[in-house]
Amino acid sequence: MPYLGRPDGVKIHWEERGTGPLVVLAPYANAYPAVYDPLEAELSGDHRIARYGDRGSGASDRTGPYDMDTGADDLEAVIETAGGPAVVIALADAVNRGAHVAARRPDLVDALVVPGGNPAGRARLEGTDAMVTSDSVLDAFLSMAETDYRGAVRTVVSAGNPQMSDDEVRERVRLQVEYLPRETAIARWRAWADDDATEAGRECGDRLWILVSEHMSGGWFPAGDEGLRISRRLFPKAHVEEVDDGMISRPDQFGDIVRRITSKARAATA
Repeated sequence: MPYLGRPDGVKIHWEERGTGPLVVLAPYANAYPAVYDPLEAELSGDHRIARYGDRGSGASDRTGPYDMDTGADDLEAVIETAGGPAVVIALADAVNRGAHVAARRPDLVDALVVPGGNPAGRARLEGTDAMVTSDSVLDAFLSMAETDYRGAVRTVVSAGNPQMSDDEVRERVRLQVEYLPRETAIARWRAWADDDATEAGRECGDRLWILVSEHMSGGWFPAGDEGLRISRRLFPKAHVEEVDDGMISRPDQFGDIVRRITSKARAATA
């Protein structure tokens, strides 16, 4: 297993598969990494796919800190080690980390693709139906995570995956809890709640791709028509597109979007 050593001594586990333009599947605090498997299978035939475990999770060292800046630095180091530039696909807290890296290192990030949500801070979404804007909802969720981490993960998984059976939800929760300890998850959730990557997202310009559907946000972020309107207002230069569903059920749709982004690079390689 390849490991990337960080200046503070933490080792980050990462791996790659396939050949072609680089795509980095950024891990995030809300889900077990297998959620990316369908998209990796779709893209690995004509792209080089890099995946890694955030510090504190999986096979990476379970040592903090777990703040947003450190997480962004780790992502930047992974892209450099993998031989960027890259298309970064990110969800949840990884969206903010990706936006910060993409804004400061345009040489490393050709595009940041966000399937559900956007890099906006919570305050920027006030006036919408998004649950993330409510201090009481967020505080209740974090309090639940402190006392019943498994129950909090189940809430997130169920909300974001209405198509799953009870058995499938139960198995996903088990895998998630094993992969990401409670202390790490809560620290990442808090760092995400406190961060505002709106300006970083705007600096990305048309390198930011925001994909919106009725089902991908689980109620935490604006979805559907409201999601399109808010994202287009906050990020006027970004590509904001409506899609049918998520990466698991429609990896072909998401793969086509990535191929649109990497078409010139793939043509040059050919």
